[in-house]
Amino acid sequence: MSKKKDGLRKSGTTAGSREESRPDGAGGVSRRRLIGSAGAAGAAGLVLGAAGGASTYAATREEQTALTTVGSTEAMFHGKHQAGITTPLQARGHLVAFDLVPGAGRKEAAALLRRWSAVAQRLMAGEVAKGGPGHDTGVALDAGPSSLTVTFGFGRTFFARTGLDDRRPAALDPLPAFSSDHLDAKRSDGDLWVQIGADDALVAFHALRALQKEAGSSARVRWQMNGFNRTPGATARPMTARNLMGQVDGTNNPRPAESDFEKRIFVPSDDSSASAWMAGGSYAVVRRIRMLLDDWEELTVERQEQVIGRRKADGAPLSGGSESTPMDLDRTGPDGKPLIPSNAHARISSPEKNGGAAMLRRPFSYHDGISDDGTPDAGLLFVCWQADPFKGFIPVQRKLDRGDALSPFIRHEASGLFAVPGGAGAGEYVGQRLLES
Repeated sequence: MSKKKDGLRKSGTTAGSREESRPDGAGGVSRRRLIGSAGAAGAAGLVLGAAGGASTYAATREEQTALTTVGSTEAMFHGKHQAGITTPLQARGHLVAFDLVPGAGRKEAAALLRRWSAVAQRLMAGEVAKGGPGHDTGVALDAGPSSLTVTFGFGRTFFARTGLDDRRPAALDPLPAFSSDHLDAKRSDGDLWVQIGADDALVAFHALRALQKEAGSSARVRWQMNGFNRTPGATARPMTARNLMGQVDGTNNPRPAESDFEKRIFVPSDDSSASAWMAGGSYAVVRRIRMLLDDWEELTVERQEQVIGRRKADGAPLSGGSESTPMDLDRTGPDGKPLIPSNAHARISSPEKNGGAAMLRRPFSYHDGISDDGTPDAGLLFVCWQADPFKGFIPVQRKLDRGDALSPFIRHEASGLFAVPGGAGAGEYVGQRLLES
């Protein structure tokens, strides 16, 4: 079984080849193996169901294909960093914050993270959740791992509740207020944060449900947000994702191949301070950003491009070239004005205009229906990663807050900042270096 880039690997090309490579018992039961024994009964059910009419038959595929690479791709749970940070964007996502229940402290939090880590490890490997009869919901029994990732983080309030205030990093100081904030406190912050991503909606929901059940009497859900991206394979070639404004989103992200990527995104391992437990970890800023789509869609494409500073068709900068061409912020047009306007979103947020400040944006889009005023409740579940939010998100957002042309078309409705520790080693659970130190 070959290892893949970004902590991913491909399982066998068919369901059968994966089953044979994973033993039962201590090694775990594959979700796909459980449905194998039901094959005869399932076939009989299909025959009986056929009498119900052609509409039932038309709703299924006549020929089932082998498990594709989308379903068989597996993200590694163990590693230097947690999965879900540099992992390629998945098609479905859930962001969930939990609060510890009154009376729950460090001991209960450690037990919870131990349970959560065990469940995440099994589900990311394409196995069923372990437990007694009926413990696994069966939602994803016939699916492969589908690039499932589960990422855990701690909010500022977690440290007081667990008696670990002296271990709270300074980087978790509260975010400043911004003029575009219309924050709902009930959908912001939280003691614990979980990010779930997968290329299959049922696999993602299965993980969500399993983790909610494992929270038991130790923690309760504070808020939950559900998101999506383009499904892998939906385009003729790999492409940068688009957001709900139709814009290519993520072009200027720092790339793992860059020499300073680790330094900008992950906490160094040579930290000897009280927050040394964060070595290999990162800080996630989470913002629910409402897009005022009715207003945005009234603009011409040309005007939209002026607001962003990039062409809508291919994401290329207005200064010329292709999507990957660096922006020429000094280039002017025949009228002497900058081709990329002075208040364009891409210009203001560029590292060149922010002292090199950078963050790894890894968002999901969301659509929560229609509001009472008839406008779509839709936008971006913005998630960005950096070694220090005071050197990444905050300086860039302060700059945007002072004159970004995009600001009239968005509204920040929820916010959170979470310390996401490094990955767990074999036999460890996420956060163990903090909770057992």
